[in-house]
Amino acid sequence: MARRVYNRDEQQPDQPKKKARAARNAMSGIGWGEVTGSRNKKDDKDTKKSGSRLALLYRNAESKRVADEPAETDASDVLVVDDYRGIHALLNPLWCYYGFRIAVIALTCFGVVMVFSASSVTMIARGASPWKQALTQGGYCLFGLVVCAFAMRPHASGYRKFSFAFVVFSIFLQLLTVTPLGIEVNGNKGWIGISNKITMQPAEVMKLALCVWMPWAVASAVKHYKSDGLKAYLPVGLIFLACLATVMLGGDLGTAMILVVIGVTAMLVGGFPAKWLVGAGLVLAVLVVLFVVTSPNRMLRITSAYRPCPASALQGECYQSMHAKYAMASGGFFGVGIGNSREKWNYLPEAHNDFIFAIIGEETGFVGAAAVVILFAILGWCMFVIALQTPDKYASRVLICIAIWIVGQALVNIMVVIGLLPVMGVPLPFVSAGGSSLVMCLFAAGVATSMMRMQPQVQASIAASQV
Repeated sequence: MARRVYNRDEQQPDQPKKKARAARNAMSGIGWGEVTGSRNKKDDKDTKKSGSRLALLYRNAESKRVADEPAETDASDVLVVDDYRGIHALLNPLWCYYGFRIAVIALTCFGVVMVFSASSVTMIARGASPWKQALTQGGYCLFGLVVCAFAMRPHASGYRKFSFAFVVFSIFLQLLTVTPLGIEVNGNKGWIGISNKITMQPAEVMKLALCVWMPWAVASAVKHYKSDGLKAYLPVGLIFLACLATVMLGGDLGTAMILVVIGVTAMLVGGFPAKWLVGAGLVLAVLVVLFVVTSPNRMLRITSAYRPCPASALQGECYQSMHAKYAMASGGFFGVGIGNSREKWNYLPEAHNDFIFAIIGEETGFVGAAAVVILFAILGWCMFVIALQTPDKYASRVLICIAIWIVGQALVNIMVVIGLLPVMGVPLPFVSAGGSSLVMCLFAAGVATSMMRMQPQVQASIAASQV
């Protein structure tokens, strides 16, 4: 059964508070030395006598770790599960840890296959090899997996230490879009590159940077809120607004909205005052409305999504969304078969990129589209479950931010394809063509894996595999 534990001291009244704190720190797996709750010689003897395999593995894992500054932990406020049988198997952190990694690999490999299928005709029409886009995406996939493998190695505290430098670097990259290195694509100047051959989208770097930095920054500001008031949040707010401003300089409102969702999530889990958060949300909503109203292109996208399209608009603002619906409708239950899409024959623009889910629905049908949705649901569920069971608060908050980013962006992309949202130009994580999105999503998966390893049972499992 699952239960919520709020005060471990109250459960053990006969145990002194000092010993209770030591027990909590030992369970969290982050303590070194006398202050942070490592075991003494007497505890070592007791552990050996008890013969607890899990305790021995956990003690070995602690001894192998590199000491650094203590993390903010609270082992008394985590989800504790006594029995993983039945429906509670979905709360098993080990299942979630390995299930998350399998889902990431499955989405990435499936994405390479679908990029090849969706882009082959377009490549031939351009006089290039039908394999060109697929080979490029495969190269990004291999590079991203290497980045993911390296991103799993650092300790959570390492990401916390360098998070500020990471977000400053992302702002610098985004500012390059307004220099001669900037490249405009579909009306948005959000790319940088050299001669249109080597390009990247800095906003993808900024998404991960905010996921890593904001949870720590907001939590640090909360500690000074009582003494400094709202001034404590001023640095966080200014840097966050700077991130939004640099993205909006290129006119990319869709990406800016994803950044807003990440920022709001970080503030919620970090303890930002709710009344001020509501006020900030209203201000941001007003700004979004102003950006929409002042842009004829954005107004056309919105009106075409929420009103019946007249015949005159079928070759204009409604063209892309209508052909996406044609693709989804013609797929049926099992699809027309991979490689047999009709809409990819230059009918559906961006078929291999932002609208690749439409090709998935056409070629693999309801079954394939549902499988993609389920894989994203597994990603989000696994990150949330382990976040609730991780005593390290920073790791827990970063996991929640990454989950909201990846799953939220996937949900937005899918809703755009099926016509529930206006066209935004947001790629489908792990699946859409594009090196920046794929590499940074795999980088984020590596960071999430590192944060998951702060969960005690996951630590013990990794230690057992290394014995």
